Amino acid sequence: MCKAFIFDLDGVITDTAELHFQAWDRLCQEQGWYFDREINEQLRGVSRQDSLKIILNAREVDEETFERSLKQKNDYYLELLGGITNKDILPGIETLLLELNAKGIKVALASASKNARSILHKLGLTALFDAIGDGWSVNRSKPAPDVFIHAAGQVGVNVNECVVVEDAEAGVEAARSAGMKVIGIGPQERVGQADWVVPSTELVTLSLINTTP
Repeated sequence: MCKAFIFDLDGVITDTAELHFQAWDRLCQEQGWYFDREINEQLRGVSRQDSLKIILNAREVDEETFERSLKQKNDYYLELLGGITNKDILPGIETLLLELNAKGIKVALASASKNARSILHKLGLTALFDAIGDGWSVNRSKPAPDVFIHAAGQVGVNVNECVVVEDAEAGVEAARSAGMKVIGIGPQERVGQADWVVPSTELVTLSLINTTP
């Protein structure tokens, strides 16, 4: 029986992927680092620190430059994020959250983003979540299962009674490692290891998890 739904943020609740791309692209152009959309796909569901390591591709930079670049990217991202509203909630998600609340099923967020609370607030969804796990909650980011285990603990539900909603390969791997069932949103080649695979958020429903994975 499902007692909790645990949601990723980017690409599941709202699509900030393009904003992340624009922020990283601006930083890389300034620094003279190569960056394109193919590299950006590798950053889906990955922490900011690990994303920068992927972009650098073994290129060595001093610690000061590394930390300054992380902050600069986040500043650019927050600047772009300023205009986000509840109109940016992905299709079907608010309806699902309201249904879960009405049925007494716990709802938690498990995101690598350190801006997760701010984004939920801008979307007007904070009140629909019982717990928030974000980039400040655990040391190891996805594909480690830590943030999902943390979120389950926050709502007091066993891992085998949780369903995760994810759109990233790293997130699907993390959820499965935590011992949770997973709904994957996106193409088979990216989220094919999920228990259920759907092409869009509006197909994520309670009835879906009653079908055999």
